[in-house]
Amino acid sequence: MIEDPIVEEMRKYREEHATAYGHDLRRIIAALRERELQSKRPVLNPGPKHLLQKTES
Repeated sequence: MIEDPIVEEMRKYREEHATAYGHDLRRIIAALRERELQSKRPVLNPGPKHLLQKTES
């Protein structure tokens, strides 16, 4: 497998973040949601995808 320094950096960050919350997914999600609420950036909600109707040929 090819070593990619960017991928390795992201894995390191992800592991540090997970360790900070005891690898508890609920705590990680709660922290990310809190960070999202405190952010000044607009939150994009693309909504549901609309499926195209099949047409007979």
